[in-house]
Order: sequence, then structure tokens, then C-alpha cells
Amino acid sequence: QVQLVESGGGLVQFGGSLRLSCAASGLTFSSYAMGWFRQAPGKEREFVAAISWSGGRAYYPDSVKGRFTISRDKSKNTAYLQMNNLKPEDTAVYYCAASSRYPSGSVTSGEYDYWGRGTQVTISS
Repeated sequence: QVQLVESGGGLVQFGGSLRLSCAASGLTFSSYAMGWFRQAPGKEREFVAAISWSGGRAYYPDSVKGRFTISRDKSKNTAYLQMNNLKPEDTAVYYCAASSRYPSGSVTSGEYDYWGRGTQVTISS
């Protein structure tokens, strides 16, 4: 049974940092691209970051580029999202996802096979 479990969310002040983790089990981690998405209340789920199966490619939207960094550790079957210079508009539930169909990574939520339950990130102003 595939499981993706996010952790590391919480409440942080404007300009602060958080590191989210996504622990994967039940799959061959090195064969999957990993992605992070977020959803704020009343808004659609949006792409935040993705990393290829090898870790050699990463993708970000303009809204987080230069502030967020995605990485992965195959020895721990874990993906990470380092978030710096956080803003109130970053407040959302953050989800990690895994894709075997697009191992180079994808910005599209429908191209991911498995999802975690999410972790809340709240930025106070």
C-alpha cells in the first residue's frame, strides 16, 4: 500500500521559513517524480514544485521561484520542500504527490498517481 505522509507544517511569521517533508512508502521511490501542491480556502489546488526521479530537474511557478526549494533523499524515501521568505499568500494546505507516468516531473496535478493528506501552513502578518 502506497503512503505519502507530509509533516513540518505550522504557523510562522511573515518572512519566516519552514521545511516540509514527505515520507513515501510502498513504492519504488527512485522511479517516481515528486511534486508539491497547495490549496488555500476557496481556491483551486495549485502547483508549487516538482522534482524528477533522479533529482536532476526541478520546476517552480513564478510565485515561489527563488524562495522555495524542492529536494529528495533516496536513502530516506523522502522529499522535502524548503520554504523561505514566507508570505501570507503562501497560507494553504500543502500536499505532496508522486508520479510514475511522468518521472521527469510534472506541473499538472492530474499527472500524479498518489497523494498525501496534506499539512497546514499558516503565515501570519
